[in-house]
Amino acid sequence: MNFVFISPQFPKHYWNFCDRLHKNGVTVLGIGDTPYDGLQEELKGALTEYYYVPELSDYDQVMRAVAFFTFKYGKIDWLESNNEFWLEQDARLRTDFHITTGEQYENIGRIKHKSAMKEFYAKAGVPTARLHKITDYEAARQFIDLVGYPVIVKPDIGVGACDTYKLEKDEDLAKFFAALPEVPYVMEEFITGDICSYDAILDADSNPLLESMTVWPPSVMDILQKQLDLSYYTVAHAPVEIKGVGRATAKAFGVKSRFVHLEFFRLTKAKPGLGQVGDFIGLEVNMRPAGGYTPDMIDFAHATDVYQIWADMVTENRRILPDSGEHCYCVYASRRDVHEYLHTHEEILARYGNRIVMCERMPEMMAPQMGNQMYTAKVPDEEAVKEFISFVQARREQ
Repeated sequence: MNFVFISPQFPKHYWNFCDRLHKNGVTVLGIGDTPYDGLQEELKGALTEYYYVPELSDYDQVMRAVAFFTFKYGKIDWLESNNEFWLEQDARLRTDFHITTGEQYENIGRIKHKSAMKEFYAKAGVPTARLHKITDYEAARQFIDLVGYPVIVKPDIGVGACDTYKLEKDEDLAKFFAALPEVPYVMEEFITGDICSYDAILDADSNPLLESMTVWPPSVMDILQKQLDLSYYTVAHAPVEIKGVGRATAKAFGVKSRFVHLEFFRLTKAKPGLGQVGDFIGLEVNMRPAGGYTPDMIDFAHATDVYQIWADMVTENRRILPDSGEHCYCVYASRRDVHEYLHTHEEILARYGNRIVMCERMPEMMAPQMGNQMYTAKVPDEEAVKEFISFVQARREQ
């Protein structure tokens, strides 16, 4: 089997995907914008060959790399980046090279445009917030008359909470339109709830081989804009309710043979027409693994190897690793260099000892979302999650 992996060097832990494919006997062919000498040794050992391109966003450069691999190794069976930024280009390459084991270019709109996702959530029977495609001020004002303030405005195509804003009054709306971005934007009614992700590896029939749930802060947007500290956690067992909406959503979107990160609101305040407290409401779909080190947190929470499960899905279309039977919570808490904290780095390590499973500086490009210094620990329950976050992020009084 010939597998082309786009950008295998970023994020840096993605070498694990290549490593497990290699161990499964796959010819792993990497294409990336880091010179070969700059690759991790683990990644070098997993790749059959690597093709350096100066600019991954230049389609012609990447297309020539795939053509070279096709000439040298024969037909490409899989092509994947597992990265939101490259999903559309991945799909175009698959279509152009007749690679049928993934999303095709003509279908990519339904998973890239937030406005297009609503139809498929409805097909799944999963309620979603009402949405308006932004055109002009008057149309937006009519939508707000219908749903009321506050509303959320965000790019129709986007990752995370980048360029997302909460509008709470007419003054905010006027300011938004005074500097209206050139990219298409959508407006949604505001939902009060936790953000919970259904993280799963799906087989060729959209059946889950692994299911997990991670609980995120209610406003990643505020974390970005106000430089707040980020914390989130993976639960020991995904509740049956999120498994239900997650599976239905995956089937409705027709997504197959992928690692997916599907986001839902879990209502903390009832919303007329949508649901009661505790109900899950569709937010958006991401047809790739969760960002940051979340795949590793899933590993720690379930004592498993998501990279191996994914590789077995690729080569065998089944799960080979059994459930370990060992489950716990895995919690991430980060700090920012601009703040002063009550407890020192050494005090955190001394208090939590071997419960800390990851501790490192985050890359600068990920720091706005993820913080500068992160600590990740395995803990037994939700109360211990709260205690860990509180200790790590407690600040000195100013």
